[in-house]
Amino acid sequence: MSTVALLLASGKGQRTRQDIPKQFINVYDKPIVIYTLENFQKHPEVDAIYVVCLDGWQDILRAYSRQYNITKLKEIVNGGATVQESTRNGVFAMKGFCKDDDIVIIHDGIRPMVDPEVLSDVIATCRQYGNGVTSMPYNEQIFRKLDDTCTREYIVRDTLRRVQTPQAYKFGKLLWAYKKAFEEDIGVKGSSYANTMMVDLGETLYFASGSDRNIKITTVDDIELFKALLAAKKSDWLK
Repeated sequence: MSTVALLLASGKGQRTRQDIPKQFINVYDKPIVIYTLENFQKHPEVDAIYVVCLDGWQDILRAYSRQYNITKLKEIVNGGATVQESTRNGVFAMKGFCKDDDIVIIHDGIRPMVDPEVLSDVIATCRQYGNGVTSMPYNEQIFRKLDDTCTREYIVRDTLRRVQTPQAYKFGKLLWAYKKAFEEDIGVKGSSYANTMMVDLGETLYFASGSDRNIKITTVDDIELFKALLAAKKSDWLK
C-alpha cells in the first residue's frame, strides 16, 4: 500500500492582491508552495507527490522543485476552473499509478505548516477507517442569524468540528466518488470540497487530529502570521 500526496496549487490568489499567485510568493526567499512540498518530502510515509498547478506556472514549479530537491514529485497536473475540477484532474491523473487501496492525501498548497504528526494521524485514520479528515474542536460561540442585525438561536459548539486539509481517502473510493459526482452533479458546485462531496454522496467521514498551526494563507495578514510562526520558538517550560 502506497501513500500519495495530492497538493492543490491552482488558485489565482486574488484576495492577497499581489502580482503573482499566493502559492508562489516568497517568504524568507522560498516560495510558499515549497514549504508545503517539503513537509510531504520529509515525511517517511509519503511515497509520491502530485501537484495540481495553475496553468502557466508548471515550469516554474518544476524548477523550484529541482532547486529544493523535491524528489518525490511524480507529476504536475493542470488545474481546473474550480477546486473540485482541479481535485478531479489530480485524481484522474493518478489512475495509472495508484491502486485501489493506496492512500491519497489531499492538501491545500497554501497550508505550508502542516505538522508531521498531523500527516501521520490522517494516514493512520485512513488505514483504519478508509478515510481521515483533519479536524479540531470549535472554540468560539456560533449563532444563527435571523437577519443581518440580530439572533435568537445558537449552535452548541460541542456538536461542531472545524475541518481542514490534509484529508486522506483510499484511491479506489476517491476515483469512484469523483466520477459519480461529476456525472450526476453531486457536491461539485460552489465551495464544495472533497469532504463535503463525500458526505453528499452518503459517505461517513472519520476525524483525524488537527493543529492550529496549520493555517491557510488567504490574505496578506496570513502571510505575516506565517512569517511569525516560522520565526517562533516554543518556550522550554511549556508542556
